[in-house]
Amino acid sequence: MAKGGRRVRIFSALEVANICGVVNQTAINWIRNGHLNAFTTPGGQYRIYAKDLAAFLDKRGMSASGEVLQLLMENADWNTFLIGASQSLNDNLKAEIGGLLSEYVIIQAFDWFEIGRKCTEEKPGFVLLDTGLLGVDISKFIHTVKEDPFFGKPNVLLLTDSGFDNGNNQDKGTSSMELKGADLLLSRPIDLNKFEAAMRTLERQSDTTSLA
Repeated sequence: MAKGGRRVRIFSALEVANICGVVNQTAINWIRNGHLNAFTTPGGQYRIYAKDLAAFLDKRGMSASGEVLQLLMENADWNTFLIGASQSLNDNLKAEIGGLLSEYVIIQAFDWFEIGRKCTEEKPGFVLLDTGLLGVDISKFIHTVKEDPFFGKPNVLLLTDSGFDNGNNQDKGTSSMELKGADLLLSRPIDLNKFEAAMRTLERQSDTTSLA
């Protein structure tokens, strides 16, 4: 069973002010001047989504507190599984994985631009990437989504041409750097029994980490 779904964290203007070390009015001015995205409650109070606060801090070169980073990390949706592959392969994988992991919402992305966008907007807890989808340095992509709390630090699975493994082996078409940092390697065609067992292990590990 996947972990609980996304925890959407919303900050008040006062909380933003405390995080940034300024007075409340300064945070309100940032909002009113269009520097910090926010919405208003029915009572007229400003509220800021965690992702908008993260973007604001990054743009201004401000260092977010450990609390904010943890909250952003928890914003991953552990009930969402993203498949990044060409459309024909993607559709097949969605049918197979969707039938196996019925408790997950399966979303698709067919190129690296769309993969990056959906990792940002959807924050899936699990991301399956086809190493045959060319165009980016996979090792750098994995490092980014797993190290930057803004992406929720998902589990990353790689689909390769050979070798179902826990991350120790590599296929001939994929360099060791590309595989570095992945949580799981899958071979084509996917052995669904092994895949399901591996997913349950990843779920347990993620649950343990979240409770640590």
